[in-house]
Amino acid sequence: MELEFLGTGAGVPARGRNVSSLVLKMLDERNEIWMFDCGEGTQQQILQTGIRPRKVTKIFISHLHGDHIYGLPGFLSSRSNQGGTAAVDLYGPVGLKQYVQTSLKTTGTRLAYPLNFHEVTTTGVIFADGQTTVSTLPLDHRITCLGYRVVEADLPGELLVEKLRDLQVPSGPIYGKLKAGQEVTLADGRVLAGKDFVGPAKRGRIVTVISDTRQTPNILKLAADADVLVHESTFGQAEGRLAHQYFHSTSTQAAKVAQKAHCRQLLLTHISARYLGRGAHQLQTEAQHIFKQTRVVNDFDIVAVPFAN
Repeated sequence: MELEFLGTGAGVPARGRNVSSLVLKMLDERNEIWMFDCGEGTQQQILQTGIRPRKVTKIFISHLHGDHIYGLPGFLSSRSNQGGTAAVDLYGPVGLKQYVQTSLKTTGTRLAYPLNFHEVTTTGVIFADGQTTVSTLPLDHRITCLGYRVVEADLPGELLVEKLRDLQVPSGPIYGKLKAGQEVTLADGRVLAGKDFVGPAKRGRIVTVISDTRQTPNILKLAADADVLVHESTFGQAEGRLAHQYFHSTSTQAAKVAQKAHCRQLLLTHISARYLGRGAHQLQTEAQHIFKQTRVVNDFDIVAVPFAN
């Protein structure tokens, strides 16, 4: 599981940062890629990566400001032209369906695959299939804005192969049955219980994506125990009043969330163009004074989402 950032800037495209978009790559886990926001130029950014658009099966939109959705009609069209035939599920605030359908109709665009719209009108779980659960809560922005929490189901423990070898248990189908928790009778009469040869389950990973927002208690709920928290950081510590005025957050506010929510890693994105070079580094330094495992991400950064130890 990896996060890849396609745009890490705020408001308008800048020389070094495109506007908001990131993907959660779950190719080993689900053979899928999920996108979060799709600002202008996202498909152009994808050309600089190894991402295959047809692997994108779900798109989660935080809110309907242009720097988060202007790239969506173009991406959907290009996905169709590049061989995408599987359906795409679109999640986001009310108005998302009208925006996409109007854009496609006005331009005479026909897709080679269906779109399934899920306009969020209630909070809580919006997707679950036994393998992954996605939940959402409202944030505090000028318009309706959603934060997303992706939770992977716990993974079964590993088979204790060395323990079996010590008991001279022959490899083969027996190993598969034991890993499945079954009871097995060996040729010599010994009876083995699967539960005695499987290690503890691995806790599923948690990724939280927080877009444009003032600070609100809902952020802590979404971020609780996250392995990776992606949080907007439009302003620095000294611009707290400005951040509040424009319904955004500062780097130190994001760091306090990560600390209180017991996150393992904080990734700061949605960086204002006023913070170039040393300015962006300063945002990171400010946050690290509160939460050490913080970094400001750049376009095309790839960050692995590790299992907790």
